[in-house]
Amino acid sequence: MHKFTIFVMLLTLIACNQTSKESQIVEPSTEEMTPRQATLQPIKRLTIQEANKLAELPLACMQTVYPNKLNQVIGEKEDLDEPNILHPAFYGCFDWHSAVHGHWSLVRLLKEFKDLEKEGEIREKLIANITKENIIKEVAYFKGKHNTSYERTYGWAWLLKLAEELHTWDDPLAKELEVNLQPLTDLIVAKYIAFLPKLKYPIRVGEHTNTAFGLSFAWDYAVTTKNNTLKESIAKRALEFYNNDIGCPIGWEPSGYDFLSPCLEEVDLMRKILDKAAFKIWLHQFMPQITKPDFTIAVGEVSDRTDGKLVHLDGLNFSRAWVLYGLSNQYPEYEHLRQVANEHIVYSLPNLVGDSYEGGHWLGSFAIYALDKGSKE
Repeated sequence: MHKFTIFVMLLTLIACNQTSKESQIVEPSTEEMTPRQATLQPIKRLTIQEANKLAELPLACMQTVYPNKLNQVIGEKEDLDEPNILHPAFYGCFDWHSAVHGHWSLVRLLKEFKDLEKEGEIREKLIANITKENIIKEVAYFKGKHNTSYERTYGWAWLLKLAEELHTWDDPLAKELEVNLQPLTDLIVAKYIAFLPKLKYPIRVGEHTNTAFGLSFAWDYAVTTKNNTLKESIAKRALEFYNNDIGCPIGWEPSGYDFLSPCLEEVDLMRKILDKAAFKIWLHQFMPQITKPDFTIAVGEVSDRTDGKLVHLDGLNFSRAWVLYGLSNQYPEYEHLRQVANEHIVYSLPNLVGDSYEGGHWLGSFAIYALDKGSKE
């Protein structure tokens, strides 16, 4: 925790128990925090020191073969092979989707900071992994008879987030990587468009298969790249799935393994899909308590960060935060949500660097994405 003491001080800004600015920060327990204790102001952007620490997380695992969770269907013995043979681009960081958003994290940090300590190593690893040849093999895997639904839709969503980040990065390396990645990007877009009409009911869970999350990230890619076909496909299904929803049971959350909030992921998607007037009506019906200045929700508490499932709740805190930041960024009347997001960041961020592999291989991406949303005015 000591590695993030300075950063936590800047995040909390809770001075009621301090005798001076120089006195030691004592983080309040979640039980002691009240809706008005956190300061309503933007989370500051990562410093270069913090960015260097967060970059270490994906760097440490993006080319690490084991441990590995392949999640594959084996149709015949030839399907058995080393992870880096089956997935030469995205084989590290325990599983495919974590490898993908680990690459996203490094691209995001390179875009934000011009003088990362290990910029050269990051660029070398990105170049080594996202080659034309490797991506062709990744595409072939997705086209295999037994794995056509592989990583649907969580890994799909992060692949499009990586593609979007490359598309908006003004750097020669980004252009090269975007071109190399394009066959897989196009395949994932096609898979979304083909799959969504078949999905009769949305998946409302707090883990990978959450439909709202998958649609939200795909929507961002469609808007950024002006892919109207994908955009229209997502909008149609989002409205059919969610437009008539009322009274989301946020009090039932979280479930023990959640890293996404079913209620808040739906809010995040619908604020992007609907215009202001329609969204305000929808939100009042779906989750009216969130619009009230005294809204609060307890952080997800982690009992064991060496347990790969229980540590999901740190991810929940980050994903809740990015939804709340996004809502307050778009609609200033919901500025009170920033402090709720701040509380979630304060709880989980200090535990990130130095965390066990169970959390370290993926949580950095969630933290970076949440802090990025929090720093936007």
